[in-house]
Amino acid sequence: MSSSSFALPEPVRDYLLAHTGQETITAQKLRVQTAELAESMMQISPEQGQLMQMLLRLMGAQRAIEVGTFTGYSALQIALALPDDGTLVACDISEEWTAIGQPFWTTANVAHKIDLRIGPAVRTLNQLIENGDAGTFDFAFIDADKENYGTYYEQCLTLVRSGGLIAVDNVLWSGTVADPTITDVSTAAIRSLNERVRSDSRVQVSMIPIGDGLSLIRKK
Repeated sequence: MSSSSFALPEPVRDYLLAHTGQETITAQKLRVQTAELAESMMQISPEQGQLMQMLLRLMGAQRAIEVGTFTGYSALQIALALPDDGTLVACDISEEWTAIGQPFWTTANVAHKIDLRIGPAVRTLNQLIENGDAGTFDFAFIDADKENYGTYYEQCLTLVRSGGLIAVDNVLWSGTVADPTITDVSTAAIRSLNERVRSDSRVQVSMIPIGDGLSLIRKK
């Protein structure tokens, strides 16, 4: 988990942010407020948010899924990149955390784009599939409980269209994925997904060291 890019020295990160400065005032305020929480490291970095926005705009994305919304910073960044009639299905189990971001969504005039669904994401994604939404989404962002990453990946692969993109967060997991002596459940789950994606003939993948590691997975 990381609210800044993996192993990036602070002066270099400051320079990077100063020269990409596209974060809106509203997004900045939400990020700063979230930073006061003990769980603030669950929030994505602003440079990662900007990258995802760029990708969404290049794709002309209209429909997106987010698995793990936390306080709503990543949802805000995604929604800002969608057209006015676009939709983001945001999945989370916490009403308390998502309530922090909702006023910021309203201020940014994107609340109407965000379909927040409180409950287990596995259930929400299954409901979308059962409702006939398979192959209709342009983009999915996975950033939730690591033990279910494999399940979320398969569900999102079903829901995303051919040529669509799945972004999976925390794939470097503070570097622990490269340390064979670390075998906790979350680390093992991330390693397992990384291996699965690497050998999956249905997709193309690029793992990049932004945030805590982000895999960009294009469905063929």
